[in-house]
Amino acid sequence: MKSKLNLDPKVVDSARQHAANIAHDMQDFIDRHTTVSTERTILRLLGVDGVDDVDTPLPNVVVDQLKDAGALPTGVAYWIGNAIVQTGKTPQEIAEEMAAGKLDITKLPTCSQAEAAEALKPAIKATFERIDMQKAKRQEYLDTIGEGSEPYIYVIVATGNIYEDVIQAQAAARQGADIIAVIRTTAQSLLDYVPYGATTEGFGGTYATQENFRIMRKALDEVGEEVGRYIRLCNYSSGMCMPEIAAMGALERLDVMLNDAIYGILFRDINMQRTLVDQFMSRVIIGYCGIIFNSGEDNYLTTDDAIEAAHTVTASQFINEQFAVLANIPEEQMGLGHAFEMDPATEDGFLLELSQAQMAREIFPKARLKYMPPTKFMTGNIFRGHLQDALFNLVTVWTNQSLLLTGMLTEAIHTPLMQDRYLSIENARYIFNNCRHIGEEVEFKKDGIIQKRAQEVLGKADALLAEVEKEGLFSTIEKGIFGGVKRPFDGGHGLEGVSTKGENYFNPFIELFMDHE
Repeated sequence: MKSKLNLDPKVVDSARQHAANIAHDMQDFIDRHTTVSTERTILRLLGVDGVDDVDTPLPNVVVDQLKDAGALPTGVAYWIGNAIVQTGKTPQEIAEEMAAGKLDITKLPTCSQAEAAEALKPAIKATFERIDMQKAKRQEYLDTIGEGSEPYIYVIVATGNIYEDVIQAQAAARQGADIIAVIRTTAQSLLDYVPYGATTEGFGGTYATQENFRIMRKALDEVGEEVGRYIRLCNYSSGMCMPEIAAMGALERLDVMLNDAIYGILFRDINMQRTLVDQFMSRVIIGYCGIIFNSGEDNYLTTDDAIEAAHTVTASQFINEQFAVLANIPEEQMGLGHAFEMDPATEDGFLLELSQAQMAREIFPKARLKYMPPTKFMTGNIFRGHLQDALFNLVTVWTNQSLLLTGMLTEAIHTPLMQDRYLSIENARYIFNNCRHIGEEVEFKKDGIIQKRAQEVLGKADALLAEVEKEGLFSTIEKGIFGGVKRPFDGGHGLEGVSTKGENYFNPFIELFMDHE
């Protein structure tokens, strides 16, 4: 793709190399550590599910008992494999006996690591059969009923009640939505367990549970067959249970998952050590399952200035790309994030937004870029808001973005109603249709406002990445370089759930999930 912005490929290559070095440096730390949530993910992938008599999820019961016994550094895979060898029971039966106080797996005779790994193979095989079946089902839908064209129209449902969410999601699909995101209830990201079963109440959104995923997946498949196009389902693989929710998404055929450790550190105050280890496990799963991940760079511009801090968004996109490379995620599944968040009173603000969006597309040509709508400068004036969203929609189609989160004219007033979504979808479809090939027709003036702005932002991003490489990502975050938010290395939620791996540690899933093209 020829650069319309006249970007210097040497600067792009330099920024990408700095980001690769940053990611590799972090990977050394990640490879030496595990977390309670990563270990619970292994249990879920071995088929452990359900709750005990006080509604504690069984994966938590098992991991908490191992942690209390000081046995977590060896990893749950060894302890469960050994328990299978010694008792002949399944992982689910072992977890149930532990929950009932009938079994302490750390007190059993021990076998070799190889024997434990061998004992896990039937459970692992069953899980991969289920995940592969879900991948095949998605492909079958895409091959038979097809899908909407990019930019995909992406809308949110957030009632708190999964059954009400289904009604609203199906209505949105009939109106033209291609992706339905079920917003997670407020502060679920800070729970160190995943609730169990279908839920009918939640503030600001609906609990992310495996049963809720199943219910919504079934509903979207039904409406997809009705309207004649596959409807993608999005939820969150983030927070304290980042990899566990990725595993649930794999099992229930989610298509898009919000997944970004730096977002969790900055905006949810999750400990940086904890969430970077968890991110790797979650992304390895996401990569295998054909799920598009969305990173959270758009949020930087809610706490920092979109004009002054634009280069931090670009720098973070480079870092997220390189973390994804290490998890073997294809470029087509990298939903790198950014947003249309400049003050609408800015002279030529539209040109600056166009420049930023075009730059993201040129630097990441195959990525499924996720473009977020105006929120920070939305007011109660719904007419101006609808116009702001229209300009956002125009930039989206012009620069060939992939996932467009539709802006809502009532953004600053209330959670959207069905009619708000209808107007937003209508706005996007009108502009997409009328301007479908504008990007192929229009070139930018040499050394004009648009080109110069992109070149300046890229240069600053490259310089910032060089600084981060020298300083280290942990230290950079401590200094508040991203999003204007500072977080301490040993602070935040979840640090107590991080363990250094012991000598016999193994995680059978990393290699199996990584081994795909």
